[in-house]
Parts: sequence; C-alpha cells; structure tokens
Amino acid sequence: MIPFVRDFDFAYGRRDQVSPLVQRVIADNPGPFTFTGTGTYVVGRPGTGASVAVVDPGPLDDSHLSALLAAVEGRTVSHVLVTHTHRDHAPLAHPFAERTGARILAARPPTRETHASGALDEDEDADFAPDVVLTGGELIGGDGWTMEAVFTPGHASNHMAFALKEENALFSGDHVMGWATSVVAPPDGNMRDYMASLDAVIGRDFATLWPTHGAPVTDPAPFLAAYRAHRLEREDQVRQRLMAGDRTAAQMVPALYAAVDQRLWPAASLSVLAHLIKLVEDGAATVAGEPGLHAEFRPA
Repeated sequence: MIPFVRDFDFAYGRRDQVSPLVQRVIADNPGPFTFTGTGTYVVGRPGTGASVAVVDPGPLDDSHLSALLAAVEGRTVSHVLVTHTHRDHAPLAHPFAERTGARILAARPPTRETHASGALDEDEDADFAPDVVLTGGELIGGDGWTMEAVFTPGHASNHMAFALKEENALFSGDHVMGWATSVVAPPDGNMRDYMASLDAVIGRDFATLWPTHGAPVTDPAPFLAAYRAHRLEREDQVRQRLMAGDRTAAQMVPALYAAVDQRLWPAASLSVLAHLIKLVEDGAATVAGEPGLHAEFRPA
C-alpha cells in the first residue's frame, strides 16, 4: 500500500514557511486531479532584498496572482520555474513574470496533441513559451539557494522537476504526488518514460519531495518504493485482464478500478492505455491499428 499523505494545514492564498528556504501559497482550484489546488513554491531566503525563484505559478486566477505578489513583496524574483505546461501549472507564469521582471524557465512545450480527453482538466496551456528552454541538468541559483533541473518525462513529455541542493529536496510537480498516483495519459504521457524517470528519482535519495498538489513526502524512500510497486502491480493486472479476454482499456477499468470514484474512470482509462502501450513496446501484447482507448489489444 502506498502511504499517501492527505492531511495538511493550509489556507488558500496564505504564505506558509514550510522549510528554511521554501514558502508555499495554494491556489483555490481544488478538483479531482488537483486535490486541494495548485501549490506554488517560493524558494529562497525570506528576508527583504533576497532573490527568489517561484515554482509552478499555477492557473490564471487574479486572487492567486495577488497572493503570489504579496508573498514575494520586498524580494527580487529572478526565475519562474514551470514543471510542465498543463493548465493548472503554467498559465499564470507570464502574467506573474511580467509583474516581477523574472525570466521563465521550462522544458520545451510539446509539439503534438496531448490529451484526447478534456475530462482531465489537464489540457495544455497552448500559449505557454519559456524564455529559457531547459533540457535537464542545468543549475539555477540565487541568494543561498541552488536548483537543478531534473528531466522527469512520463506524466507529460516535457515534465521537469527541480532539485533544491541546500535541502536535498525535489519539487516533483505531478511526477510524484503525496495524495495520489500520477495520471499517465497518452499520447503525451508515456508509461515507459514514467517508470524510467521514477527510477531516476529513487536513485537520487532525496530527503523531501514537494509535489505541486498536496502535502510534502517527508520519507521518500519507502513511499517511492511503494509507488513503483503499485505501477508494476497495475501492469501485471492489465496483463491478466488481457489474458482473461478484455481487449480495450475501457473494458478493463470497471474491474481494475471498482473501488475508485467513477468520475476518475476516464483518467484511469488513459493510464490503463499507457500500460497497454508499454506492453506492446515490451513485446508482451499486440494492437490492431493505432493504440487508443477503443483499440483492440491482444496477448502476444
């Protein structure tokens, strides 16, 4: 069982000092895929005159913009870091950067259509473009803080996490969340990439994970091990459904997610599809035509 963390103290628009170098402000956009809302992080010293970075400004929301501006008042925002270009993470980046004079850094936005279903509330921010394109490995610094761009594709093809060197912490975006597993939605999401990125994060032995949604993960090693085991177990369950005669992702969801709120089944279908595509890539399954929600898969 994954030791999810679903209880934590927060209030919308409030600036909370959550570690010596990290403050958090949560946007009022709760939902089935955003949990309590988008958590925007301010990284740097709290004192007047310090330079800070802001991670995932969040959705277009005037009240959240006002809260962020109040949170950084008296300090210089040198960088706006965006983990990926979904609408609950990226759209406020440009309005916030225009008000603060910061530069926006992120991976290159996807060039292909991302989600076939709008049910996820995670469609792309089509207007997003960073000032600086990151590929992973870049170091970004300010007064007393150093961030490393850590490329973590899977949830999104352009997902970039950010490691805070001074606290051995990772701003994990939607790659790893404390309250739920991450949706991997083809065609932009890719389960093989996701698992490789997860292994890379496990290998870094971070002390804390700061997801964009929900509470921090303060004991990452057992949490990540359970996260990984869950993915492998789900892959095995999908393989078993294939052997039992199910042929489409949609056919598998009622059996695999019987205990899950049916409002989440569209997202579950996409994650099942991601597992099916990985099985095809592994040579364990075949597909008739292009892989999709209604494509027919068979055991190899």
